[in-house]
Amino acid sequence: MEESLDKRLLGAGIRVGTHVKTKFMAPFITAATPDGVYQFDLSVTQQRIAAAARFINGVEAGNVLVCSGREFAYAPIEKFCELVGTQMKLSRFMPGTLTNPSLKYYIEPSLILVSDPQVDEQAVIEATNAGIPVIGISNSDNITSNLDLVIPANNKGRKSLAAVFWMLARGILAERDQAMEYEIEDFETKNVDEG
Repeated sequence: MEESLDKRLLGAGIRVGTHVKTKFMAPFITAATPDGVYQFDLSVTQQRIAAAARFINGVEAGNVLVCSGREFAYAPIEKFCELVGTQMKLSRFMPGTLTNPSLKYYIEPSLILVSDPQVDEQAVIEATNAGIPVIGISNSDNITSNLDLVIPANNKGRKSLAAVFWMLARGILAERDQAMEYEIEDFETKNVDEG
């Protein structure tokens, strides 16, 4: 079972980084391909996803906010939120969402999960200023100084994002003694020509 899961995760490209390695992500990188693409240790990624699932489960689901400005993350996040009951903010993160109580869209979550700390920088900054813990799916080129928990993974590919959110949902449901009834493909953003 675990060997099959590893193959599926590798097939989704979850451990594939970029050509850039920041000092923040260096501890999670085990190798580089001949053409210079950094790669993550799959077992560490899985451990971090399991830790994130426990962390998220320690907070009331309705008080967890999942944010993403990355289009390939929208479908995985929608499926994730549907299964585990968390809130989501997709597309542009409006300034003041976490820091200005006079705004009509102001919210006070207890935990934030972002799909990319660079793309979702506004959410990370505001959460940090408001003292809200942040979990971030981080690629080899990300700066993670404001994250409380880093999930080292490919946060740019649609298959990889689907795999990460599927693993997170699977871990959270397992903590709740509930079965995962979906596959990684059910979390994936479909291409326009795929219908």
